[in-house]
Amino acid sequence: MFNSISHLNGSKVSATDGDIGSVKEVFFDDRSWAIRYLVVDAGTWLNDRLVLLSPYAVNQSPGTDQQVQVSLTREQVQNSPNVNAHQPVSRQHELELSRYYQYPTYWDGDDLWATGARPFPLVMGVGANDNRVAPAHHDKPAEVHLRSSAEVTGYEIQAVDESIGQVMDFIFDTETWAIRYLVVDTSSWWTLKSMVLIGMHWADRIDWDSRKFHVNLTREQVKTSPVFEDVSSIQREYEMRLHQNYRRDGYWS
Repeated sequence: MFNSISHLNGSKVSATDGDIGSVKEVFFDDRSWAIRYLVVDAGTWLNDRLVLLSPYAVNQSPGTDQQVQVSLTREQVQNSPNVNAHQPVSRQHELELSRYYQYPTYWDGDDLWATGARPFPLVMGVGANDNRVAPAHHDKPAEVHLRSSAEVTGYEIQAVDESIGQVMDFIFDTETWAIRYLVVDTSSWWTLKSMVLIGMHWADRIDWDSRKFHVNLTREQVKTSPVFEDVSSIQREYEMRLHQNYRRDGYWS
């Protein structure tokens, strides 16, 4: 099942004992393209504070009702490490969050989520003891590759010949939280089809300074791609036609 970050934004986030706030944006990493944190605006009761919540805490896949249920209490969220979501999140900040919530460190392992493909909800509470929990320290913390969905929205998609358009949204797999596609607005040059999908992993190079995704595609390929209507239209048959058009292997194979 797929969902979009634009639809996830604004979703009401509920703890086991009451509301926490609403999703403002997400942070994803630019290596595996997985959503690592929901940035939640808890300003209605935590004095304009933004909190980071991991998909590890989410009870079920986010659907179309714009409701996100997490297996935490309001007190646990209130007492969590105060991370400035307006600034780049360091690996040290991530370690503090992992230790506090007793979550595995997603970057330690060969899978998308450390030792698995999905961030299965964890039943242990804050302060529990488990061998999957983040270690006390790392001698040489790895470089952080977190990006803000709000910041990347608007990036240009540069094809081999000309620009394809701008990033308008992100489509993610609700089971793995992996971002599969960029929704690209092509209306600046092609009025017949305003929105197309480009695979997130198809980027050959990303220039973060100039805000550009470089892809080895042409405008002609974009013109022959399947029409993108909405998230509900993304079925496996549609994905197969999309990948065949761009001559790309499917991530599912």
